[in-house]
Amino acid sequence: MLLLVLVVISGSSLLIASSMDAGTGKNLVTALGTGTLISAIVTFGQTLITATASQRALVAPVIEESRRALEDLSAEYRSLNKEFFPTHVFEATTEPNPAFNRLMMRDLRASRQFFFRGFSARHAAARLLLSHAEWELRTVIADPKDSTTISGRARYLLRQEDAGADHDTILERLHSEISIGLVGLFLARSRCNRVDISVVADPPLDRLEMFDESVWIHLFSDVGGSNTLFPRTLRFSEGSFIYNMERADFLRVCRARTARHFQITPDTTTNEFIALFHKITGTMLTVQRYQELEGKFHAFRREFSDAAELES
Repeated sequence: MLLLVLVVISGSSLLIASSMDAGTGKNLVTALGTGTLISAIVTFGQTLITATASQRALVAPVIEESRRALEDLSAEYRSLNKEFFPTHVFEATTEPNPAFNRLMMRDLRASRQFFFRGFSARHAAARLLLSHAEWELRTVIADPKDSTTISGRARYLLRQEDAGADHDTILERLHSEISIGLVGLFLARSRCNRVDISVVADPPLDRLEMFDESVWIHLFSDVGGSNTLFPRTLRFSEGSFIYNMERADFLRVCRARTARHFQITPDTTTNEFIALFHKITGTMLTVQRYQELEGKFHAFRREFSDAAELES
């Protein structure tokens, strides 16, 4: 405001002086206009310098502090995302998702440990046979000797299927899936330096597949009124809270005294496996029955590979 007043006075004085006759009066008015103009220029310069200095002294530190605060906040959000939020979410489908299976196979190939928890281990065995490496495989599956476990899973499946579904048929299918999964694990022993099998009563509905850098949780418990065959699945990265929690819980179950523990090695013979099968299931496995289950597993593996668009 002061600068504007000085400019107006200076301009007005010089304009008036230009219309006056030469003499003392004109010289005084000209001097007033010139002095005021110089004062305006000096004031403008001082104001500019003062504003620049003030910005450097006051505004710049505030901007820098705000930038650091935003960086810290962004880092905190990234940390929270890694800790609690999945890297990938695959919605429930009625058909295998090729992108889902390609990503999981990529995680498997980059891993040296493969942890599996589910009702049977058919899919785990099939994935191992579709790859060409060596893993340490640990599995937690349902106890086929525990009638409560099998009947409980059968009741769960009955609630998801049509009204005409038969309880006995589902029970037979569940026993068959466990048997096929065990034979699949035996056939996949060449891909593993060892196969640890923990048999537990009433395992969680949600299937877990864990690798060195990720954990996949298949939410069979999250049906949402949908009759989809493949449930919603979440993938969490290594180092996240979910990964560490699931790994600790899995290892706890693998060491629990309440579970039954068995092992298959690359040197396990067919006769030794037949004896192991009897210990796990309580059913004597004849050579003919073994060959039948082996054929069913290979049929399942081929069907799974074709549907998921995985190379065999």
